[in-house]
Amino acid sequence: MKSIIRALFIQKSPASSVADLAQAIKELFNSKKEMTIIGKRHGEKMYETLATKEEIVLAEDLKNYYRIPADNRDLNYNKFFIEGSQNNQSEEDYNSSNTNQLSVNQIKEKLLTLDYIKNELNLL
Repeated sequence: MKSIIRALFIQKSPASSVADLAQAIKELFNSKKEMTIIGKRHGEKMYETLATKEEIVLAEDLKNYYRIPADNRDLNYNKFFIEGSQNNQSEEDYNSSNTNQLSVNQIKEKLLTLDYIKNELNLL
């Protein structure tokens, strides 16, 4: 029987706030419309967790990606209680709040690589 190696790959990508993205779009399209910030809605997340601190401890850093191996533990909890477990935890999750944050100008540069945006701006 052939074994299958399973892993999760998480790209290390920059992030931006919705406010900065809106500002970049507003500037690209020379919009004079005012933005209204309504604040956070009840239950709304402020950032997206891409890998938990427990996963980051096991992750292999591949420069532009994290490779997180599959959790192949069985459900035999006796091993945990008898053998114990080391507390291998990273200091924090890898999330969109603690990765590289793009500036409004950097967002505009990225948006200008999209054919849809170029087409809407009549750049194609």
